[in-house]
Amino acid sequence: MMFPILLGLLPLASAATTLIPSTCFDSYSSLEEYFAYLYPWGSDHNGSARMVGNSTDHEYISVDSGTLTLVAKPVSGQPATSGGIEINYLSGAVHSATTFTVEAGSGFDIQAEFQAPTAKGTWPAFWLNGANTWPPEIDLAEWKGIIPRDANCSYSVWLTAAGTGDISFNTFNTSSEVQALDVEYPSPDDFHTIKSEIRDIDGTNISVKFYLDGTLITTQYGSEYIGKPLHLIINL
Repeated sequence: MMFPILLGLLPLASAATTLIPSTCFDSYSSLEEYFAYLYPWGSDHNGSARMVGNSTDHEYISVDSGTLTLVAKPVSGQPATSGGIEINYLSGAVHSATTFTVEAGSGFDIQAEFQAPTAKGTWPAFWLNGANTWPPEIDLAEWKGIIPRDANCSYSVWLTAAGTGDISFNTFNTSSEVQALDVEYPSPDDFHTIKSEIRDIDGTNISVKFYLDGTLITTQYGSEYIGKPLHLIINL
């Protein structure tokens, strides 16, 4: 079973400046101008999927006609992560080739169109992560898989079980001080618009407005985010 995530990125803008254009997924040369393969730190993170991809291997990371597609496939026999997590999937991730920083008196908007799975066990994410320190971290959107009605049901059954799964919007100030909101994610088979407006509020802290399909869902606040560079990460 493959779990694809499809993404069309609208321009990432700061004031009147476009930082990542909507054409970034038109070709591999454009992708590689604005994004690098895998996570900023490598192939593994805190899940059971290992990211795979480079300029010649597009099995899990591909672009076509303005859309980025990430695919996850089951795998066995992979070595565990350095933290001992068993790897059960190979998947795809990309991160921005440059970093983005909210300076005093500034901010930027990020908007993208996603078709993201919410099958049990999937964990797609569209997020900003501190390039030099952690936090900051802003989860512009995370998708959480559905729970089957019958714990004994088969793989193919729980993929179509009732429910659509959740989408999460989160801002980390410390590992224990997290503003988080989960809401039901409508019709995962359709594309939905994710938008975040990130602004300086007092020269030290920021506000983040999270939108889903044009509706403001929540506003959260990041402590001491000003001046700290962020990578944009997209992973399945």
